[in-house]
Amino acid sequence: MKRIVDITICFVFLLSPLSHFSQSNNQKETITKYFRHLRYNHVSPHVPLKGIHEISKETASKTSHYVFKYANSNKLVEIVNYNYHGKRHHPLATIGAHKIVFNYTDHDVTRIFLDINGNRMTNDRAVYKEVYKFDKKKFIYALDFYDLEDKPMESNWNITKYKWTKTKNMVIEHRYNLKDKLVDISPYFEFGITGIVYRKDGSPKINYNLNEKLEIRENSVGVASYRDTYDNNGNHITYSYHNKKGELTLNPWGYAVAKQEFDEFGYHTMRLQYDENNKLIKKFKYPNIRKISVASPASVEDTLAIKEMSLGYLIALQKLKPELMKRVFHKELAKRTIGYDRDNKKQIIRETSYDQMVSFAESWNQSGTKFPPKPSNNIKILDIYDHIATVKLFSDNWVEYLHLTKTNGQWQIINLLWQDKNSSRYAD
Repeated sequence: MKRIVDITICFVFLLSPLSHFSQSNNQKETITKYFRHLRYNHVSPHVPLKGIHEISKETASKTSHYVFKYANSNKLVEIVNYNYHGKRHHPLATIGAHKIVFNYTDHDVTRIFLDINGNRMTNDRAVYKEVYKFDKKKFIYALDFYDLEDKPMESNWNITKYKWTKTKNMVIEHRYNLKDKLVDISPYFEFGITGIVYRKDGSPKINYNLNEKLEIRENSVGVASYRDTYDNNGNHITYSYHNKKGELTLNPWGYAVAKQEFDEFGYHTMRLQYDENNKLIKKFKYPNIRKISVASPASVEDTLAIKEMSLGYLIALQKLKPELMKRVFHKELAKRTIGYDRDNKKQIIRETSYDQMVSFAESWNQSGTKFPPKPSNNIKILDIYDHIATVKLFSDNWVEYLHLTKTNGQWQIINLLWQDKNSSRYAD
């Protein structure tokens, strides 16, 4: 226990995310700032929202970003989300909506979430409204979730409220569901009562798992804390998992330490995972999401495979080859054509499933009368791009447009739109 106390004794407590806000709702002066990213957070909603990698308005107009709007120079009143890069983020490190609007009183701040049309929506915690409560010293001591009717609701982590208290060294967090029962930090990580140690800049340093006496304890896999390090730009560069003694230990996903590398703009370039002995066990290289790498021209092998699969569909019908039909069609096949509803006297779309196509290959042309003795099967590849392709088939019977996809090294038809070759059959 003494070792843990030594680690945290130098901690200087950050009052709260509201410590620099005035209580006035007067918004005479508005300041707008632009950031490429939000500071990463996988600890608690008590951790302040913070933009990192500040950029100019001009730069923001050309890249993914967040807009922070302040009233009276220091009160955050709105965040607009223009972060359109698709990388997955932790739910505590995202907005999950197009916009957050902040409304203040003398004792709380409300966050509501809006879509691109200005309508209410849920955030990534699947709640419609968050109300943070703070005391006279601006310490945030509670967070409650509400639905559209302002009734208490549970998040997708089964939490309806957070309660925080402060000790000399840390902020203590309890979470409750609608039945007022204690809830773990998340459904996938077993920490009950937790203790958060902050740095001076408001970033989380250590998150401890505590018992009811607020003593550090290990969970069922031996983890008692996890710890985070950020660089001077706010990038989340390491996180690690520790036992009660402060020693490295494996988390439920099989690693003890993760180290992350970033480019000059704050985008991930690499993640390295290590075991409890600091031995490298996994390495992930992230694709560059700022620069698009255009696919190379299709190979001869891909072109031949696309032709084979496209023609294989007709051959399977003509020559009664169900195994070939299974091979050329993806099981998520969407096959459609134009039909006619005689009762309602209008054209409709008719669908045929993967299983139906396999069945047709078994018996549809048993008589040999569905096609000419020497069928004419013509194919034209319209486009190939990396793992997708578009093909036109022009046979004795039909004109068809095919979409193919390459999954696990195999090209297959996944979409098919067709009509009868005889256009006079379609009376408008």
